[in-house]
Amino acid sequence: MKLVGFLGCTLLFSAVAAQVSFDAETIDIGNLGLHITNVGTLGRPDVRNTPTGLPSMEYPLNTGIEHLFEAGFWIGAQVDGQTRVSTSAKDASGGYTTGGSGFEFTAEVGNTIQRRSSLTNSEFFSFDAVSHQDMLIDCSDANVVIPGTAVTINEHLSPLQAGVHLESYAWNYSFADYFVLLNYTVTNNSGSTWDSVYVGMWSDMVVRNVNVSTDFGAAFFSHGGYGFFDSLHANYAFDVDGDPGFTNSYGAIQFLGIEWRDQFLHPNNAALVLANGYPEPKVHSNFWIFNSTATPPYNAPANDVERYEKMGISLNYFDPELVEFLQEPNTTGGMTNLISAGPIEAVAPGESFTFVFAMVTAKQIETGGTTGPEMDTPEGRAQLADHLGWAKRTYLGEDLNENGLLDPGEDLDEDEVLDRYILPEPPATPKTKVIAGDKTIDIYWDKRAEFSIDPISKEMDFEGYRLYRTQPGDDFNLDMISDANQIAQWDTPGNAVGFNNGFAGVALAQPEVIDGDTFYYKYTLDQVLNGWQYLIILTAFDRGNETLNIESLESSFVENAIRVWPGTPATPGEGNSNGIGVYPNPYRLRAAWDGNSGTTRKIVFYNLPENALISIFTTGGELVATLDHTGNYDGTDAGWFNAYGGDPEQRVFSGGEHAWDILSESGQQITQGIYLFSVEDRATGNIQQGKLVIID
Repeated sequence: MKLVGFLGCTLLFSAVAAQVSFDAETIDIGNLGLHITNVGTLGRPDVRNTPTGLPSMEYPLNTGIEHLFEAGFWIGAQVDGQTRVSTSAKDASGGYTTGGSGFEFTAEVGNTIQRRSSLTNSEFFSFDAVSHQDMLIDCSDANVVIPGTAVTINEHLSPLQAGVHLESYAWNYSFADYFVLLNYTVTNNSGSTWDSVYVGMWSDMVVRNVNVSTDFGAAFFSHGGYGFFDSLHANYAFDVDGDPGFTNSYGAIQFLGIEWRDQFLHPNNAALVLANGYPEPKVHSNFWIFNSTATPPYNAPANDVERYEKMGISLNYFDPELVEFLQEPNTTGGMTNLISAGPIEAVAPGESFTFVFAMVTAKQIETGGTTGPEMDTPEGRAQLADHLGWAKRTYLGEDLNENGLLDPGEDLDEDEVLDRYILPEPPATPKTKVIAGDKTIDIYWDKRAEFSIDPISKEMDFEGYRLYRTQPGDDFNLDMISDANQIAQWDTPGNAVGFNNGFAGVALAQPEVIDGDTFYYKYTLDQVLNGWQYLIILTAFDRGNETLNIESLESSFVENAIRVWPGTPATPGEGNSNGIGVYPNPYRLRAAWDGNSGTTRKIVFYNLPENALISIFTTGGELVATLDHTGNYDGTDAGWFNAYGGDPEQRVFSGGEHAWDILSESGQQITQGIYLFSVEDRATGNIQQGKLVIID
């Protein structure tokens, strides 16, 4: 049984934390959240046990739809007649543990993950950044003992002496916020030549919704479907029948290329590689039952020889023999997989090469089937194909014909260098200010997008703005960004693009300065419902460029995804017209806006002073709960918002309302009955009182 968790890891770390430089970060600039460590692992293996923690490989963010238990890279070679494979992760029931078998890469003490960003407003801004969020990691398999400790790495006796520098790249663009590119540079630090080198990415992908799943252990991992997208060289996974209706998603790992001695090694460039006298580059896909000891080739590899063999062969997941094997009683655990590429003919001492994989996610398009096998059709994989295509396009950059050479017409920036990791850029994301009022939402934005220049077309190609919003009650679908519908568009008049309606309807007569930022446009949503969540997204889009085959592009949905709760503004609360109250009152348990647990309920106090103490009592005078209210209330003291309200930093409240989770001070659920409340204005000392009713 697979026991998921970091328990063993945590206990061991507590003893060596002062000496070991273990570090982890979350890549989350886009709509994909990916956990990454400085020892070469990907994913957060305890995500099932602690679903409210950081993402493992979550897409879309804040939905609970996870795609990965753990993953890590493999490097295999023949060295002085010996087969050696160094792995950063492999089948392990608890995931990464310090010194655990298969976790053979380490970081030196003090060598933590470094960050860069190409976004000028980021605290990590750097001219050297490749993407909106770069992570830089250095690790090595040279150590047989964890640096700074006496902990021996289990079964790690013959390291390749490989130094690995990883740079991960991620963007927030709406057409690229669903993948992370992993660029590994490997250096042979040994005194021997590596022959017939293969690289790979092992993974235990699992697509489940950790917010709704009730499975633990092996049951959590035994509902997966897997396949190989041969035209785009990607292993993929999906949920067959674990959480139907709550996942409908793909996770994939895609091989993008190897660069070695000025050769681009990829099946699509095989003819040129062979013509240059090197072995034909191939990509292999392999699957096995987690830790299985079955007859080869369906077994989990037990040693370096078997791992190396796996890296050089493919296993068809749909092969009748494998299908029959998977139906046997001893195969109820989860499936792990390996995507590998090579061979590289030889890597001499001191020589380096690079290889690149992409972690990609997509929605599974519903085509009438109700479970994974019925939905995993070419039509169901349409978005996955599109997303894999964008990941590949981003990696190739100027290498349009995939030969690894800068050919005439490919040098887009005219620097005489083949540049990879190039994306056409949409206009800059508008700076936005959202203000919640009583049944209103005011949206302000600036005009920075109008001066954006696309790096490929070299044109200032801004066209217009689009506004999106969700409907009340969309909270429980979790993927609110996808639920947001376009409600308005304003674009440049006098051309063949868009509505040609201009900007007069939203342009301010005079710019307004709010919190130090200057805004030129304003749009007001009225007749919205107080206390209900609305997701507001404002984007900018461009005209595209037909000559360069660049479609119209739109700025980030994630960066401007602001969750708003209209309500009464802060008030002194004096007089009947502004009396403090509660809604709904009476409150019926399991109200329409409640979540699916006793900790995700809420009622709302309104017309509150800017700073107030709210106290709730029984009719007998016993104190039930107290709430501290301030004008910058963000909902973090109520479980409902933590489950359905997204990132607290992107929440907007009106300032005069505060939710109560209907729990006592000790966290106990409140029974039906009549309750009294008092609200003390901390500024004036004024106290108002009222009552609320809870019914079943």
